[in-house]
Amino acid sequence: MLRKIRIAAAAVFFTMITLLFLDFTGTLHAWFGWMARVQLLPAVLAVNVAVVAALLVLTLLFGRVYCSVICPLGVFQDVASWAGGRRRKNRFTYSRALPWLRYGMLALFVAAMVAHIKPVAELLAPYSAYGRIASNLFAPLYRWGNNLLAYAAERIDSYAFYTVDVWVKSGVTFAVAAATFAVLSVLAWRNGRTYCNTVCPVGTLLGFVSRFAVFKPRIDTSKCNGCGLCARNCKASCIDAKSHEIDYSRCVACMDCIGKCRQHAIAFSRKPAAKPASETSASAAAEAPAKTDRVVAAESSSKAERAVADPSRRKFLTIAGVLAYTATVKAQEKKVDGGLALIEDKKVPDRAVPITPPGSLAARNLTAHCTGCQLCVVACPNQVLRPSGKLMTLMQPEMSYERGYCRPECTKCSEVCPTGAIRPITAAEKSATQIGHAVWIADNCVVNTDGVDCGNCARHCPTGAIHMVHKDPDNPDSPLIPAVNEERCIGCGACENLCPSRPFSAIYVEGHLRHRTV
Repeated sequence: MLRKIRIAAAAVFFTMITLLFLDFTGTLHAWFGWMARVQLLPAVLAVNVAVVAALLVLTLLFGRVYCSVICPLGVFQDVASWAGGRRRKNRFTYSRALPWLRYGMLALFVAAMVAHIKPVAELLAPYSAYGRIASNLFAPLYRWGNNLLAYAAERIDSYAFYTVDVWVKSGVTFAVAAATFAVLSVLAWRNGRTYCNTVCPVGTLLGFVSRFAVFKPRIDTSKCNGCGLCARNCKASCIDAKSHEIDYSRCVACMDCIGKCRQHAIAFSRKPAAKPASETSASAAAEAPAKTDRVVAAESSSKAERAVADPSRRKFLTIAGVLAYTATVKAQEKKVDGGLALIEDKKVPDRAVPITPPGSLAARNLTAHCTGCQLCVVACPNQVLRPSGKLMTLMQPEMSYERGYCRPECTKCSEVCPTGAIRPITAAEKSATQIGHAVWIADNCVVNTDGVDCGNCARHCPTGAIHMVHKDPDNPDSPLIPAVNEERCIGCGACENLCPSRPFSAIYVEGHLRHRTV
């Protein structure tokens, strides 16, 4: 029963957190956004004392339940391990702990956080690692599926679904996510929770606390017959069946050993188990391994008989793949001007200072608190946020306006950030926060290059910071060019995004290291 409860709770947490990274409508965060805030590292960075204290108390009571239920990366490894276990049962073996590696990785993580060497810390943070996997690998598949439904609905004059763009926001972040997915999948497929018990800094910290847990899986040696079935099903490889000992610093309280023990010799209890009886039957201990081997052989044989390919399934997947490809092509078609001419894509300008989201206060604050989980990038409805490719701010969000601009009424990124890197901000506060200022490039402006009137930047500026003035102040018939009032500009990027110049806009936003109120 405990194992079933744990699996059900883990499934709920894993599904909801994954959907937070997949949802492009922005509706789920209002209901399940708290699940991101109860992750240990984000809670520490946000100085959320209540959450940190609750997680520590939970660990002191029940061991590393956090790792098997709340942490999405831990549950992801359980899913990969379960898939590997379907082909080979009873495949784990006890292995000694590697404290030098575990505490070495923890020390490296802490040093990287203190020294603001964030790429190292971001690679080791478990919640952020899963966030990158979900946002870069799972989200495109989810959106392609949505586009397939939208394409099918459009054929029957239904608009219950709408197409969304699918594009790679950062090649570096995508590569990191793909590599993380591959490494963790292989490790979990072969050896279960190897990453959690050798690399993960959160697992090491909670492992130290869980040594003093009140309730633990305990072995009753008076009932144990020495079959070793518990050890061969322990994905944390922390049960030494020969000496009847469990390494509680590595145990993730998954309850698998309790479910597998046929002698009911393992219980999740508060009191220590009974000592071994002086008269233990030697014959029972000798017979147990042989009996277990027969059970393993029978299960393997049964599994081999059921491993038959299903042709109909392959046919279905082929058809589904063709439909998905068609929908993707339709969704990704180039936008055209009146159906006649292709509109050239804009290129990212070379900004001297990157633009950070409103609510981040300053580039330094964002760097200090952000773990690169990509939740804000996914939640941005205007496609303004994207992961940085620069070394010292790698995978942290920065803003660019080729696909949209930062609308003054939108505060999504500040609502979903669990670490305090982007503080909660109201629409009124955002409208008065200057994150950068617009800069006009005369050589790119269509007024100078094509000799035509424009004024697009001034018409769409939400703060009225851009005015059109005569190119020649002494000639009232001279063409109008934009003049930027930097004191009123908030750096929203509406002018840059809506400028018709290609491939570089004639007006772009230069970021500010520290935000200020205008």
